[in-house]
Order: sequence, then C-alpha cells, then structure tokens
Amino acid sequence: MLNLPVADALTRYLDLQTQSMHVTAANMANVDTPDYKTVGMDFAAEFSHALDSTSGGSAGPAALSEVAGLVSRPDGNNVSMDREAMNMAQTQLQFRTGIELLKHEFSRMSDAIKSEGR
Repeated sequence: MLNLPVADALTRYLDLQTQSMHVTAANMANVDTPDYKTVGMDFAAEFSHALDSTSGGSAGPAALSEVAGLVSRPDGNNVSMDREAMNMAQTQLQFRTGIELLKHEFSRMSDAIKSEGR
C-alpha cells in the first residue's frame, strides 16, 4: 500500500476545516434560538490529535465546547453573527489553502512518477 503521510495529514486538515464550517453554520442557524450557546472547537488541538491518531483515514468528530466570554442577549442566546462570519471567512481561506497544498502534493507525486518512467 502506498504511504502518503503529507496527503493523509492534509486530508485530516480538510476534514477538520469542514467540521469547523459545520459548527459555524450551526451557530449561525441558531442565532434566534432562545438559550442557545455558541459552540466551537480547538482546531490546533484537534488537528494535533488527528495527526497522532494511529487509526488512519479521516478525523473523527471534533470535541466541541461552549465558547466562553460571549455576551448573552436577554433571551439567553450568545451567538454573534459578526464573530461567526469572521470564523467562516477564516475557515474558508484555510480550507482553500489546504486544497492548494493537496494539489501541489499530488502534482509533486505525479512528477516523481513520470520521471521514474523515463
């Protein structure tokens, strides 16, 4: 079996970025839900855990926790659309960066395969 550690790491990175987008979207969708508390994930810790995992494949569900320090409205909801929009933009940029790195890795491997055939 082919061992692709960089591609595997990038796959895990993209899986976690996708989970981060889902969490942000869920927070945004619940902006008007009384008593809803914003949740988030520690991306660096989750990525480190995914890289240390010996299971291979994609990362499992990330651990989520309530985001501390946000101001609650009178209905108990503390979702800040500005914060969530900023998180979404950051996550999209990081996802696109991961895609470009993955493309570069596969291009590098393709070039190596072609050069061996000569």
